[in-house]
Amino acid sequence: MGIQIGLATPADDVHIRGLLRREPVPGRIAISYEREPEFSRGCDATGENATVLVARDLETGATAAVACRSEREVFVNGAPTRLGYLGQLRIDRRYRGRWLVSRGFAMLKQLHDRRPLPGYLAAVTVDNREAEGILVRKGRKAFPAFRPVASYCTFAIPARRVGSVSGVESATLANIPEIVCFLRTAGSRRQFFPVWSEAKLISLTADLGLRLEDVQIARRAGRIAGVIGLWDQSAYKQDVVRAYSGWVKLAVPLYNASAPWLGRPRLPKPGERIRSGYAVFTCVDQDAPSVFEDLLDATLGRAAARGLDYVLMGLDQRDPLFRAARERPHMPYHSRLFLAEWPHGGHLHARLDSRPSYVEIATL
Repeated sequence: MGIQIGLATPADDVHIRGLLRREPVPGRIAISYEREPEFSRGCDATGENATVLVARDLETGATAAVACRSEREVFVNGAPTRLGYLGQLRIDRRYRGRWLVSRGFAMLKQLHDRRPLPGYLAAVTVDNREAEGILVRKGRKAFPAFRPVASYCTFAIPARRVGSVSGVESATLANIPEIVCFLRTAGSRRQFFPVWSEAKLISLTADLGLRLEDVQIARRAGRIAGVIGLWDQSAYKQDVVRAYSGWVKLAVPLYNASAPWLGRPRLPKPGERIRSGYAVFTCVDQDAPSVFEDLLDATLGRAAARGLDYVLMGLDQRDPLFRAARERPHMPYHSRLFLAEWPHGGHLHARLDSRPSYVEIATL
């Protein structure tokens, strides 16, 4: 009877979650990005006006594919701009080669025509050659053009217990106006840094599990000099290791055997969840390395106190903070950030200046 593509309904939720478990993102560390116990709640973290498309097998009722479109206000060349985000693209391997991607993008184009945006951010892991081949190298007429804008690295940095860090404090409700003012000023120096407001920040604490005390503030001469928050989303988003391959597969047993002696968490076995939280709002005035180091230490300490093993921090390889993050013990996870543009969108990618990019990996 064929495949039907349409907007997801609550009845699709259980089938979408099953698809995410079955289809991990490939790489040396294959990870399934799961959304238990409710897929739609995790979509709330990706941005505003989240729309989920599903492809349904009309004969069996199985979910053959899923994709998510949302919107977010970010800085582009220093000015607030509304962009889209395309993510959670998964296709059941039993249904690949059936033009599902082309049909899905045709429907996404219809949604775009109703609410046009200058571009859509999308991230593809460097080891996912199949996805990059389909979306970038062999794009079809129905597809937007995927333009590379950044080489991104997610650092999985082991949490560790630390004492109090001089000059760093935990945020309180009274700090929110000052934090937002700082993030809007300093964050505008990065492409795609979120445009935060007091209401948006409060909504994360009320609805999506961010704890204000896990937002660390560095002060110098009484003024905010940097901010990093820790966001534990495990109540509705889980990263589960499904397989190791290549040199990583060989290294994992050796690493896990030595981890207790090194005071580091072991790497999960296939089928186990990565106990981690996301570093968010990473923003340092003048990119001062000492401020960044202090904030990162405090954040790793908060993660350890929460019983987490890792802090996941994403940075553009051009970011001045990249080198300091890379010097910490970590497991790297590389991806490419693209700006997808439909025809007649104004060629936003060609107008981007040289600022490094920043996206909240917690919202991907």
